[in-house]
Amino acid sequence: MSTLNRHQIRQTAFQSLFGLALNPTADVESTISQVLVGDPEVAWTQEIPADLTTVVTGVVAHQDELDLIISDYLSTGWTLERLNTTDLVLMRLAIYEAKFTEVPAKIAVNEALQLAHDFTDDKSRKFINGILNKALTLD
Repeated sequence: MSTLNRHQIRQTAFQSLFGLALNPTADVESTISQVLVGDPEVAWTQEIPADLTTVVTGVVAHQDELDLIISDYLSTGWTLERLNTTDLVLMRLAIYEAKFTEVPAKIAVNEALQLAHDFTDDKSRKFINGILNKALTLD
């Protein structure tokens, strides 16, 4: 796997961000490397794609701002702490891409929903879609 397509970069970014959400003191590059290899004991021996590092470090750098955006669209009584980590990370990734990169909001949402299809259930996909559509004013 020497080159990654755009979807693979997003998937690896999601998995890396998930790992960092569970272990916030982990090193970003080491976490990405472990995801790329698929084995926490082995390091990725090729250069990590710059696009991948940029997305992961961007989400980490803007996490507080992204979380505020998400919080604004949660129902009364819901907090970020109540969300499952998968949903939260997928929303952070999509909002980051839509607001801080050249990725159009509709594509960012569509990609997040494709990843949600692989990593979560239908109820979560609907929830993620609702929050993202409001946060990125798509409806």
